[in-house]
Amino acid sequence: MSIESDQKLPGGPADKAGLFTLLAVCAVLLAAAVLAQFAVSTWSIRERVLLALVAALAAVAGHLLRRERLTDRRLVAERRQLSIAVNNIPQGLVLYDASARIITCNQPYLDMFGLSPDVAKPGCTMQRLIAHRKETGSFDGDVDAFCDAIIQKVSLGKATRQLTEAPGGRAIEIINRPLKGGGWVATIEDITERKRAEEKIAHLAHYDGLTDLPNRILLRERLEHSLTVMRPGEQLAVLYIDIDEFKSVNDALGHPIGDELLKGVADRLRGCLRETDVAARLGGDEFAVIQMPIKDRSETTRLVDEIHSAIRQPFECMGHLITTDASIGIALAPSDGVDLDQLLRSADLALYGAKGDGRRTYRFFEAGMDQRAKTRRSLELELRRAISDGSLETYYQPVVNIEDGKISSCEALLRWRHPERGMISPAEFIPIAEDSGLINQLGLWVLNAACAEAVTWPDHVRVAVNVSPVQFRSQSLALNVAAALAACGLPASRLELEITEAVLIRDDEAALDMLHQLRKLGVRIALDDFGTGYSSLSYLQRFPFDKIKIDRSFIRDIAGPGASSSIVQAVVNIAAASDMMTTAEGVETEQQRNLLYILGCTEMQGYLFSPAISAAEVRRLLVTHRGKAMSAA
Repeated sequence: MSIESDQKLPGGPADKAGLFTLLAVCAVLLAAAVLAQFAVSTWSIRERVLLALVAALAAVAGHLLRRERLTDRRLVAERRQLSIAVNNIPQGLVLYDASARIITCNQPYLDMFGLSPDVAKPGCTMQRLIAHRKETGSFDGDVDAFCDAIIQKVSLGKATRQLTEAPGGRAIEIINRPLKGGGWVATIEDITERKRAEEKIAHLAHYDGLTDLPNRILLRERLEHSLTVMRPGEQLAVLYIDIDEFKSVNDALGHPIGDELLKGVADRLRGCLRETDVAARLGGDEFAVIQMPIKDRSETTRLVDEIHSAIRQPFECMGHLITTDASIGIALAPSDGVDLDQLLRSADLALYGAKGDGRRTYRFFEAGMDQRAKTRRSLELELRRAISDGSLETYYQPVVNIEDGKISSCEALLRWRHPERGMISPAEFIPIAEDSGLINQLGLWVLNAACAEAVTWPDHVRVAVNVSPVQFRSQSLALNVAAALAACGLPASRLELEITEAVLIRDDEAALDMLHQLRKLGVRIALDDFGTGYSSLSYLQRFPFDKIKIDRSFIRDIAGPGASSSIVQAVVNIAAASDMMTTAEGVETEQQRNLLYILGCTEMQGYLFSPAISAAEVRRLLVTHRGKAMSAA
């Protein structure tokens, strides 16, 4: 009920105005009586004084009457303004007296709960008001118990706070504050938006903003709880998942597409889990899964297979078709630890082991992984030093024409001569370089070194340089190649860049665009390890490679009863139809060379002719080999 401006209370301004009016009337009547007496007799001094007093009384009464009327109008205006103010505040307000009866309540209160002003008005008891709320559907508790609890607390000088729900699902907060002298004031506020904001803040504190998966904080809470409730005989698995070569997607295609890929991975992870499992994003391209309960590791192996199968399906990201993969590390509780941090560290070490074994695979935690991880990190630091202190070398393996035996090109291969460990295999340090981001520096170093070396060779001998998938996704690759050629004066036609199908399967369009940029420079492009990827033939149709290098796995068994020779024959025919050369890798025997010659292969590379040798040795080989040829028969 609204506060009224015309309420008349005993002893109020209206009563005072009546009193002054009565005094004025009496003064006038008295004055009239005195004048009548004057008409019939002469005035005495006493009568004149009395008349003066009466006149003064009348004047005072008139003045008081006028002033009281002005005061009354001012009070009415102030009450009206107060009523407007109280009824226009956003909160509801109810003022109770010491006997728990309404003194006043405002319109927002009535509106919040849909109450009738005929019930919620001055004089209404709190019990009747709450009963009316129950009738209208905004209260569903025990009326008397509710009211008694509040009355008891405010009588002791204690404030109360309740949260309730208004019609429409709005969240309402009611606070009762006791007043001095008895009674209390109840403020009623719609806190729906504030509550939603608080819930959103709480959600953001525990969930990843991009994928809406639990974040690292919530993962730890869930894992700690899972370890606590795990029953005897039960196990749980923690999986750390790293998206392979995700950085190259970001670098080549931009962060928006990288974000879309992460959201796609998160959705597919959800689809692989049971209700009792938990997936989380730890940050960047790292995810985690808690699998519980499990009986043995075979259940986890099946989950890993399902995750790999899901992630390996192409992702459609803003018009780009991206294929990716994952490395997964697994720790089991209680065998690998029951302490939260110990278990997470074991999973991280297992992931490190999976990445060290070539990625795209998984590893369970094993004793000794910690030491291997330390060794790997140490190797990374030493590799950084090797880039700057000259410990790296470029070796070259010749490629010869099968028919006349002449050297047509040499493939540049990176070697690391460690001061204590000797020669370290590229298979050991290249994955470290890719994980740490050093591969771009290494690739650029090899490119410049190989071009500078090739300038000293005969003009007909080309140099081949491998380009890793990470390098290929750098938008500065074409610029780096042009700069390397210009720095040493090597003609672009004498540089051959070898790429693998892994470069292409991540994102066809971006890869093909880069290939065309390189082709415009005039360099030759070779497709390495042909036949080991997913869609080899489609790439040959979409881009005219200069050369196809047949993977050594087919050459090794070419003389056997299997289908290798048929596969090699098919590749040779496909290449010939598109005017492309073919190079067979890993040729080690005369029998293999003769069969390749019969099948029509163009070139060969392998130990039959020469292993990879130093730059000084390849210069001597080119000098002694000039003009000579191996027998074709």
